[in-house]
Amino acid sequence: MDFFKSGWNSVVGSNPDTSQPTVAETVERLVERVESSTLLEDRRDACRALKSLSKTYRLEVGAQAMDALTNVLQNDSTDTEIMSYAIDTLNYVISGSMDDIQDNTVNASSGDSSPDLGVQFTEIFIKRKQNVSLLLELLAEYDFKVRWPTVKLLIGLLKNKLRDCQDCILAYPMGVSRLMDLLADSREVIRNDALLLLVHLTRSNANIQKIVAFENAFDKLLEIVAQEGYSDGGVVVEDCLIVLQNLLKLNSSNQNFFKEGSYIQRLLPFLDIPNASVWSAQKATNLLFMLRVMRTLVSPNNPLQVTTSCQKVMQQRGLLEKLCFILMASGIPADILTETINAVSEVIRGNHTNQEYFSTVNAPTVPPKPAIVVLLMSMVNEKQPFELRCAVLYCFECFLYKNELGQAQIVQTLLPSSTEVVAVTAGQLLCGGLFSPDGLSNWFVSVALGHALVDNTTQKEQLLRVQLATEVSSAPISLLKHCSTILQTGGNFQKRISLLMLLCTWLSHCPLAVSHFLSIPTNIPYLTSQVGLVEGDDLEILIQGICAFLLGICIHFNDNSVPSFTKEDLCQLIVKRIGLEIFLDKLGFISKSESYSQAVQKPQLSYKRTEDVIFDYEFCRLFKSLEGLVIKSLQLKSTDLTNGPESNMTVDEHRLLNQYKEVIREQDQQLTVVRREFGALKEEHSRVLLQLQEQSSHIQQLKDQNSLLKAQKTASHSSLSNTAINLCTNESQILDINPENNNNCEEHKLKIENLIKDLQERDNTIAALKNDFSIKVQESQAFISQEIQTESPANNEILLNENKELQELVTKLKSDLQISESNSSDNDMTIERQQLESELETLRKEQEDLLVLLTDQDSKLGQYKKRLKELGETVEDDDDNYDIDDLDIN
Repeated sequence: MDFFKSGWNSVVGSNPDTSQPTVAETVERLVERVESSTLLEDRRDACRALKSLSKTYRLEVGAQAMDALTNVLQNDSTDTEIMSYAIDTLNYVISGSMDDIQDNTVNASSGDSSPDLGVQFTEIFIKRKQNVSLLLELLAEYDFKVRWPTVKLLIGLLKNKLRDCQDCILAYPMGVSRLMDLLADSREVIRNDALLLLVHLTRSNANIQKIVAFENAFDKLLEIVAQEGYSDGGVVVEDCLIVLQNLLKLNSSNQNFFKEGSYIQRLLPFLDIPNASVWSAQKATNLLFMLRVMRTLVSPNNPLQVTTSCQKVMQQRGLLEKLCFILMASGIPADILTETINAVSEVIRGNHTNQEYFSTVNAPTVPPKPAIVVLLMSMVNEKQPFELRCAVLYCFECFLYKNELGQAQIVQTLLPSSTEVVAVTAGQLLCGGLFSPDGLSNWFVSVALGHALVDNTTQKEQLLRVQLATEVSSAPISLLKHCSTILQTGGNFQKRISLLMLLCTWLSHCPLAVSHFLSIPTNIPYLTSQVGLVEGDDLEILIQGICAFLLGICIHFNDNSVPSFTKEDLCQLIVKRIGLEIFLDKLGFISKSESYSQAVQKPQLSYKRTEDVIFDYEFCRLFKSLEGLVIKSLQLKSTDLTNGPESNMTVDEHRLLNQYKEVIREQDQQLTVVRREFGALKEEHSRVLLQLQEQSSHIQQLKDQNSLLKAQKTASHSSLSNTAINLCTNESQILDINPENNNNCEEHKLKIENLIKDLQERDNTIAALKNDFSIKVQESQAFISQEIQTESPANNEILLNENKELQELVTKLKSDLQISESNSSDNDMTIERQQLESELETLRKEQEDLLVLLTDQDSKLGQYKKRLKELGETVEDDDDNYDIDDLDIN
């Protein structure tokens, strides 16, 4: 702040004696100097001052100085110093100062704490594509003060507005090539920042990814990795690997180019890891990103041809061997081991040669154990990290994917054998996991065992031979019966879901397995009881849906070898005990669940918590392929059942019937709403009747007031002066006279004279009002006569009598007024005329109010009749006959 107090006035050219200018005014003056000053030194000093201000007052400088700074870059390109000041200022405006980024401290008064401030300034800056082109042209300047801040400014623009900035760079000829040239800069600071720029530039843009790849990016990046020491390198290696991952992920063109350019074998030195390696945090991070780069080449989401060719190259060049060595090595961190297992999984997935090689890999133990057995031991161990156990299951699935030989080897370890087996086998580990009290372990082993049966009817039939002895003294039972027993005993939801998925996989496309399942007498009653339940949370309803799917598989793949549970019997059981609609609703709940939508996306497990583990990818694929067949089979087999009109319906007719039922449900809901509205209208109707009664009482009060006024008029003939005073007292708005001050006659006389003058001025107005009143009285009489005709006879008589009385009163008042006008020649008679005029006006207003109330009441009655008719109520003519005394008119 001393800078502002002492030397700032000399910079901005202000008078030292005046008060210190605000920040906005200071910035405005500096911008004016940048734009209008003819001396380069003045413009340079102003840019230096703006740079200093932008560190603290980012908003003020960005709002006023951005155009001026851009003009400096265009017009003063010969002076590198002013260019560096302008670019640095733009950097502070776009990205903020480094102190603010590191310390997260922002000046609250300037409003720089908004996270969208940089995005807004970036949007303003790149709105003119010429600005981005100008920055790309500045990269040709070799001066460090210009090139380095320009690279940082481009990084800030890409961070804030990635897509728009990418489009601007693509629109500039050779723009990507100019950015790639930065990797050849001998200054490491610029090269490293150029890598950061490429990290942002290559994200989610296939066109830029292809251009960067054909600009020899793979060679340049791998050379930098080699120079930095592969996994022992620093953060620069990490940046290079991130760029490689961006270039290869879901980009088949770059993947082919990477494979055909023999770049895969150049990754081998990265995997040379000594047994006693010291694992620093950066070394682990570098290896993690290298494993992810390898996985992008063999991902299941890639085209099959690309994945297969990359798998072949990795096996031929020794990458698979290196990965398996890391897999079996000791002292590997858990996250590195997990990612290595995932990488091995995708290298061997669906490739018979690689799967066969993996089956021969042994752990360095005495005696050696197969790698598959060691991995399965980790999977069933509850103490292992959750991510590691998921990775092992994924590796086991990939090993068995389209591998009939591997599936046979797993099932063979479960079958009875005459030779004594000493070592623990994979089958024993899987079956042992079924007895584990841990629900997650049950889920893992059930899913793994199911993958040994996927698309392999032979192994499904072989697995029926497996016998288990749950206790030493008890006789062995079949694995199928044991799974059914565990399922029916209940327990953890993961255990039940996993067993149901295993049974669905086992019984699908295998009539022999279906017949064995139906031969167990408790299975079908359990399934029907589960599907027929009407209560439960989402997980329970999900289990009921899988039970329905298993029951449908028993129908579709049933060969009728079990007499008590043929296709027709099962269909009749579903239709009569469960209901076809309930069965279909439970079945459809599976595909509607969020867990199903998540699991069906990719083979690898992507669960973050143990509680979220529900579905497996292969089961979701099986359900997707069989759901329609199960529904069709059930509906076709139920056509011969006598269960009402639904029994002979086809699939389309059943869907149409369901649509009709939905319409009926909606109509029932609408009818309920209408009934509620009808009840509300009835309450409102009662309230209106009460108001009408109150209004009738008010009308009676008006009648009494009219009678009182007539009595007062009669009394006025005997004492005109007293009547005038009383009338003036009642109409205090016209004349304020206190009747108690009778002695002050002179004052009364003066006020009366003033009243006479005012009355003379209003004579013309009164005449016009009288004419208008006569017209309105005639219209009101006609309207009342018409309304009376629509009412009941009793109401007609009452209304006619009241109307007649009012007409007589009006006529009498008119005649009295005329007599008063003709006979009054003094001041007292003039006052009486004014009183009569006022009384006449009051009666006219009261009559108009009465007509309005009657009109509103008739309109409301008509609306209520119409609403009642719309709601289906029968409204007769007598419903509208109300006695006037029962009406409540406010």
